[in-house]
This record gives sequence, C-alpha cells and structure tokens, in this order.
Amino acid sequence: MPRTSTAASPTASSPAAPDARTAAPRPLACTAALACALLAATTALATTTEATATTTMAAATAAAEATRPTKKRLTRKKSIKRKLTRGQIAASAALAQLGVSFSWGGGSPKGPTLGIGRGAATRGFDCSGLTLYAWSRAGVRLGHYTGAQFRQGRRISRTARRAGDLLFFGGGRADPTHVALYLGGDLMVHAPKTGDVVRTTSFAKSSYYRAVYRGAVRPG
Repeated sequence: MPRTSTAASPTASSPAAPDARTAAPRPLACTAALACALLAATTALATTTEATATTTMAAATAAAEATRPTKKRLTRKKSIKRKLTRGQIAASAALAQLGVSFSWGGGSPKGPTLGIGRGAATRGFDCSGLTLYAWSRAGVRLGHYTGAQFRQGRRISRTARRAGDLLFFGGGRADPTHVALYLGGDLMVHAPKTGDVVRTTSFAKSSYYRAVYRGAVRPG
C-alpha cells in the first residue's frame, strides 16, 4: 500500500476544532454583559425609588406647611375667645337680638318668649328679659325684674364702666324702672318699650336718659 494512503487522517476532513485561546473568552464576555445589565437595572431602580421617596417627602412637607397656618389660626381664635370678658359675651348676645320685638314680661335664659299682660301676644323681650338672657350666655343668672338686677352685682363708677355692665334708669328713690347693657362710649343696647324693638341708643346724648340715670352694676 502506498505510504501516501496512510497519511490521510479523519481529522483532516472534519471541521477544524476551535482554538482554545479564542473559545475561552466567550463565557466571560457573556457574564460581563449580564453583570452590566444587572448593574444598569439596579441603578435605574434605585434612581426611581429615590425619586419616589423625594416626591413623597416633598408632598408630606407641603401638606405639613399647608396645615400649619390653619393650626395657628385655630390657636389664635381660641386665644381670642379666652380673652373675652363675661360682659363682652353678654353685650354680644344682646346685640344678636337687635330688631326683636319688645314684649312686656318676655324673655328667658333661652331667648325671646311670649310676654304677659299686654305682651301676651308678642314674642320678644322686655328690658330685664333682654339683660337676663344676655348675661345667661355669659354664665350668670339674673332675676327677671329690674329692681332685683339692680342688686345683683357691684356698683361701677362712670369711669370704670365696661361692655356688658348694666345701666339703670328711672324710679326716683325706688327701684329703677329700666335697664340696658352698656356697649362703650355713649352707647347701650336695650328693649325700650311696647311697640318698639331691641335697639342701640346713644344714652349720653339723650336728655331723658341723662336725667334719670341711676348707675351701673356689673353682675357676677
């Protein structure tokens, strides 16, 4: 057999085997690519999470800032309410009844009522009915009679009068015949007479009221 026939080898006609030096890096390249992809995804997720946290924190901060003025206003309102004197509360309650009809014997701690006698058909206040109602709003109970109210408190000088003090008029040396609530300056609020309504009056400018003024009393 010629020698050349034995020189042929099955490997000569088979596909060439890959070179180990070029085949080895491929798994490493895939691993590196996968690591890069995971790093990119992790970075994106971290960025999204951080952005969400920042937005949430900003929203919470904005909400807190928005509610803070409201709390301040509520605190300020409570502070103002605490500073009101009982007389101011009474004066305010009386002013809220402006325009309500005069009714002889009318009025209670709860508000206007039907009166008695000539006031039986009218719902409203008489002078002492208005003052007892107003002071009941301030937590002070008064009798439904001008003479009784004249003795339910301490006398106040002209220069020391404050809002809500009771002003008394008429009666000579007997019990006063009319009572009103002092507002300040020369004003009072009262229920004057049958056919009239609760109103404010400048008593210091009235020749009638100046002539029959009996003094001021602060209830409580």
